[in-house]
Amino acid sequence: MTEPVFAADPLRLLIAAAAGILLLLLLIIKFKIHPVLSLLIAALVIGLGAGMPVPTLVSTVENGAGETLQGIILLIGLGSLFGGILEVSGGAQCVAQTLVSKFGEKKAGIALPGYDVEAASENAKENPVWVHFGIGNIFRVFIGGIADGLLEEGVLDRGITCVETFDYDVADKIYDPYDNLGLSVILHGDGTREYKVVGAFAEAVKAQSSNVAQWKRLKEIFTSKSLQMVSFTITEKGYALQKADGTWFPFVEADIKNGPDKAVGAMAVLVAMLYERYKAGKYPIALVSMDNCSQNGAKLRESVLTMTEEWKKAGFVDEGFVNYVSDEKVVAFPWTMIDKITPRPSEQIAADLENLGVENMQPVITGKKTYIAPFVNAEKPQYLVIEDSFPNGRPALEKGFGVYMADRNTVNLSERMKVTVCLNPVHSATGPLGVVLGYELFAHMLNTNEDMMKMARMVAYDEGLPVVADPGILSPQAFVDELFNDRFPNEYLGDTNLRPAVDVSQMVGIRFGETIKAYVQKFGDASRLTAIPLGIAGWLRYMLGVDDEGNKFELAPDPMNEELQEQFKDIVVGKPETLKDQLKPILSNERLFFTDLYKDGVGEKVEDMFREMIAGPGAVRATIHKYVG
Repeated sequence: MTEPVFAADPLRLLIAAAAGILLLLLLIIKFKIHPVLSLLIAALVIGLGAGMPVPTLVSTVENGAGETLQGIILLIGLGSLFGGILEVSGGAQCVAQTLVSKFGEKKAGIALPGYDVEAASENAKENPVWVHFGIGNIFRVFIGGIADGLLEEGVLDRGITCVETFDYDVADKIYDPYDNLGLSVILHGDGTREYKVVGAFAEAVKAQSSNVAQWKRLKEIFTSKSLQMVSFTITEKGYALQKADGTWFPFVEADIKNGPDKAVGAMAVLVAMLYERYKAGKYPIALVSMDNCSQNGAKLRESVLTMTEEWKKAGFVDEGFVNYVSDEKVVAFPWTMIDKITPRPSEQIAADLENLGVENMQPVITGKKTYIAPFVNAEKPQYLVIEDSFPNGRPALEKGFGVYMADRNTVNLSERMKVTVCLNPVHSATGPLGVVLGYELFAHMLNTNEDMMKMARMVAYDEGLPVVADPGILSPQAFVDELFNDRFPNEYLGDTNLRPAVDVSQMVGIRFGETIKAYVQKFGDASRLTAIPLGIAGWLRYMLGVDDEGNKFELAPDPMNEELQEQFKDIVVGKPETLKDQLKPILSNERLFFTDLYKDGVGEKVEDMFREMIAGPGAVRATIHKYVG
């Protein structure tokens, strides 16, 4: 038997719809009721106002949006276009609008901001407190996620001002088209996901001196007395002013010559803005590097002071400005330790989102080869240890998920624990080898290759933990246990072996050299090490660009790729006799490893392992098994 269809009087329906739209506006604007709940209430009121029988209305709601309710929602939606509902509510629901209207919020599984996104944005524009340089993936899911959590808790009332210093396409393609909203996708080891719309990004500004409007806006931000901190995720390369031979990079040389008004590089832009802040009132500020490098605050300070001194020599700034940036009671450079595995955005996740109804989620590759998407996928665990040095005050960072406020020594010990012992050495030792062995995913390699798992555990447990210094706030043992029990095995994270190989030549020194030096100090030499020398040999074998089956592959970006491949050009896989003295300049390079590996009793061991790895097809796998099996 067919259920009778309710037919409303058109005039009555229009009157009811108008009243419902007005009610919807009041619920969202005045009473701050969640947009989805407001929509439901308004729809019920319209249904009753149109004369729909209560049983029919209840049945319709229970069964989802039927034909009548769909029509009502359409009317509301049309009304919202004229009334600016989406803008008034902060625009947060726009990202999941299709999803919510089609499936309902519960089925969509996307958490929307529980705070007023528009108010948070406007507050930041009027009186900025927190600026961030480098607005890519790690910032959007980690730093932005922390701010989002503080906004949700009500301990922060404004968003972060986002500044891009390198790839302006990021602002144009990822921020502007999505009203500065982001979508966090947290990937758990059991395959489940957490989706959350992040509304903590107040505005996206291009640090482009040639763009008059953007440059003016950046000056306005930095001359605001309210500004407390500027954080950075621009990678270690972002702080570099000089090449390995001590000469200036060409863009740095141009920045020194052209002065603050024509700054291009990140450090020049920063110093130019600090100069504006100095002229405006010498206001205090904290400059907080959150990049994954040792003593990051010291690196940032050194670059700022160097650029400042060069501009003073050229007559662009005065002595008073030099004194201003040199006084850490006024311009502070807190050290930090940061940890969160954030792979490149997954095309599969983009497809899954689009299947759910969330449109335009596909990753893009910018003109500067940045791989980015409207969403960011990452693991749940995260650690951010920050030196508590903020001369102009700070947000309640300690209330953020995974954030620890500490003194400089504790930060340094935490960073050394992670970078030199527990996490990064495992990636650097096994990731490049995984590429050579033909494994795309890091987790899959460890989960399926017993020898590689043994090697990874040897690097951390057997060779790293015996010489690690306990930072006190984080247990090294517990940190490593979490890595091997929860983080490393997570295949849903999609972390590749190629990612740890990016810029690996810049990392091997701190990630291996510090442990080697610790063994020399403790035992006289480092000859008892096995897994770490094997990892160094594996990195060098990877640099040949030939896998364990003899097939060529493309190396991940690295500033030493060309130099090393030229140095290794006479080494032939399958002919170990072609290895002569090619490794010696590398393994003895104290600028690279911060120590001479031959003097430490490791150099010859690395050479022997490498020679075994180039014996022929399957030699890499056999060599690993020999030393760890």
